[in-house]
Amino acid sequence: MKLLFIHADSISFEARSPAVKSPSPLTEDTAKGEAKEALVVFFSVEEEDVNDRETIVRKAVEAIADVLGQVKAERVVLYPYAHLSNRLAKPEAAKELGNELREAAQALPVPVSAAPFGYYKAFTLKAKGHPLSELSRTITLEGVPAPGKAAPLKESVAVAKEKELSRAWYILTPEGRLVPAEEYDMDKDLAFKTFFTYETKGTALGGEPPHVKMMREMELVDYEPGSDAGNFRWYPKGQLIKRLLEERISELMTDVGGMRVETPIMYDYEHPALKKYLDRFPARQYVVHSDEKDYFLRFAACFGQYLIFHDMVMGERDLPARLYELTHYSFRREQSGELSGLRRLRTFTMPDVHTLVADVKGAKEEFIRQFRTSKLWMEDLGFPYHVAIRFVRSFFDENREFAVELARIIGAPLLLEIWEERFFYFIMKSEFHSVDTQGRTAALSTVQIDVENAERFDLHYVGSDGTKKTPLLLHASLSGAIERNVYALLENEAAKIAKGGKGSWPFWLAPSQVRILPVSDAHNAGATAMAEKLEKETGARVDVDDRVEGIGRKIRDAEREWVPYIIVYGEKEAKGGDLAVRKRDGGQVTMTHEQLIKEIVDRQGKRPLMRMTLPRGLASRPIFRG
Repeated sequence: MKLLFIHADSISFEARSPAVKSPSPLTEDTAKGEAKEALVVFFSVEEEDVNDRETIVRKAVEAIADVLGQVKAERVVLYPYAHLSNRLAKPEAAKELGNELREAAQALPVPVSAAPFGYYKAFTLKAKGHPLSELSRTITLEGVPAPGKAAPLKESVAVAKEKELSRAWYILTPEGRLVPAEEYDMDKDLAFKTFFTYETKGTALGGEPPHVKMMREMELVDYEPGSDAGNFRWYPKGQLIKRLLEERISELMTDVGGMRVETPIMYDYEHPALKKYLDRFPARQYVVHSDEKDYFLRFAACFGQYLIFHDMVMGERDLPARLYELTHYSFRREQSGELSGLRRLRTFTMPDVHTLVADVKGAKEEFIRQFRTSKLWMEDLGFPYHVAIRFVRSFFDENREFAVELARIIGAPLLLEIWEERFFYFIMKSEFHSVDTQGRTAALSTVQIDVENAERFDLHYVGSDGTKKTPLLLHASLSGAIERNVYALLENEAAKIAKGGKGSWPFWLAPSQVRILPVSDAHNAGATAMAEKLEKETGARVDVDDRVEGIGRKIRDAEREWVPYIIVYGEKEAKGGDLAVRKRDGGQVTMTHEQLIKEIVDRQGKRPLMRMTLPRGLASRPIFRG
């Protein structure tokens, strides 16, 4: 906070016109004012001040008291003055902190008044001429960065409160047994034990996670040094995998009735409904300043979809109503120490669906539908996962059989966290977790039952009786951030490799699904013709290693890329004979052309097909890794 002290013979002011969207309300007493023999305190609230308002206010009052004691003024006038700083807090936060300053200053031994916040004001000031008549102070917090550097991130109120909540951990089996976690024998499932340990204690190994090296060596994705930390560049192979994941989750969302929309990436801090939400979950946004207003970059599709729902006309028969968006750009200003490869980013792709339902019965039915879809997604990825369900105690007690049904759907024990009271907006949520090589968990898919935001954003439908009713709201990201799925895929394969196994892609995600290796330059044309024919018949991505390399080197390189099918092409293949196929998951076999086609089509199933954007021939491909 910046303070400028003027010991004045007199000051008078008059508010003329609003300078911000939500200025302080004017009354006859505050619209204009005057004072004599006053210490005028011009102040600017800066962006980092909101990280600890109590400390800033206390220090500011102490500074005012100090100067007041020196100049012996008869009264204090607080005067909001934005021009003292170029690092101003958001207007609403500045207004609230100014109000707190005025209230705290009432403890001073002289009368205290204040000019109104948020107005262009005319003022007349006559300063005294002694050495102490003009002073300035800067009020800071411990550890606040120097001007021009980002303010430290403050933990959200909700996250801080979560740490204080009384909770209990249980294991719920598909048979309906609810066992306190400390009494459950986890030694028979060490992977589940690792999951439980991280969720309850947060303990994990240190060091760089192996997927970072893998994503670079395989030319998938890398850090972007020209951007903010936590932002990445995607190379053609990685971008293909990312697009396939995006297309698949969008197909699944269409299957469950998601109506696809698109919403802005930035929103007004001062929008009344959004402000209430941000006041509760602050401090992890990027800020954009435009036309004297501050906007925040979205961290999910919630806001845009809420505002669409608000303007929709819906009757009870229109429910459930589901809006879906694949947000290619969601932003969360995670702390730099939390950034870790693709596990935690500052810019990410988040498929989001929000669903309105009429009541708790409808919420549970929709929850089950989306929970099953989450399971389908995890099956498409093909690696082990664990499920956690988090309940508010009262809702769990009333819906225990509902929780057992979720355990039956998974067919494995669930980790239950029971909160004794609700502080977040939801009364329950599910999370499908992957566990990485360092023992860290990462939530991929989630579904939540929200009991706050429909009312907060004035979402409603017309009931069968013709009256306006407030629905319940479900949040879901049935894949979670797409980038985190790539992280989970690589980490799971790294774990297999560490145990002596082979890394592999789910077939539908492999950048090169079939690679044909001509034994000499003379066979390049025939191999290319075969690749084109096979791709036309199956839709699979088929490339040709036409480099001037020995066949052994070509096989090793294809193995390093986890290519599912490797075919050596020589004279026999040129004459239409059976194919010698090296299968990633099954050794070397002999197959007819027709058998290969059938197996590829069966493995691909109904998952999306996309072409590779790299040249078919490896000899024409550049190297992307540095």
